[in-house]
Amino acid sequence: MLSSIVEFLVMLNPFALFLYLDPIRKDLSHRDFMMVIFKASLISFFVCLVFFFSGDLFFRLIFKIDFESFRIFGGIIIFSYAYFYIVKGQKALIIIKENLDDLASEIALPFMVGAGTISLTILLAHDHSLLIGGGSLTIIFLVNFLVIFALKKFRDSIETKKFKTAFDKNMEVLLRLNGFFIGAIGINMVLLGIKNLFGI
Repeated sequence: MLSSIVEFLVMLNPFALFLYLDPIRKDLSHRDFMMVIFKASLISFFVCLVFFFSGDLFFRLIFKIDFESFRIFGGIIIFSYAYFYIVKGQKALIIIKENLDDLASEIALPFMVGAGTISLTILLAHDHSLLIGGGSLTIIFLVNFLVIFALKKFRDSIETKKFKTAFDKNMEVLLRLNGFFIGAIGINMVLLGIKNLFGI
C-alpha cells in the first residue's frame, strides 16, 4: 500500500503542479488559490474513483484486453512523461480565468488526472482491495493538497525577491530530478508486465 501511494504521489507530482500554477499564484489571493486547488483535488479524486471502480472491469470485459498489456502501455506513457519532465522542465500552461470553477476543472484535467495517474489508479484497483485502494486514493489527494498548501505558505513567507527566485529555481531542479523517479516507475511497470505476460 505504501509503495503504491508513493508511486502515485511521484506521478501526481505536487512540486510540478506548484510550478505550473505560477501565473495563477501571482494573480489570485491565497484563499482563492487554495480554494481552486481544493476543488481541482475533489474533481481529480472523483474521476480517479470512477476509474478505480470500473477501469479494470471495463478493459477486461468490454475490450477483452489482457491487464498486463495495459500495464506495459501505462509504463510507456509514464516513461514519456518522465522524458518531458527531464528534458523540458516546467512550462506555464495554465492561464487565469474569470470563473474559478472552470479554472479548477482545467487544473484537474489534464494536470492532476492524466494518462499516467489513470494508469496507476487502475493498477491500484487491480493490486489492492476496494477498502485499501479507496483509502489510498484519499490519502494521496489529501497529501498532494497539503504539500501544495505548505509550498505556497513557505514561498509567501519569503520576503526578498532574490530568495523567491532561488526557491523557484530549486523547485525546477527538483522537478527534473523527479522525472528520473517517474521514468523508473514506468520502466518497472513495463518489465513487470512483460514478466507476468510471459510467465518469466
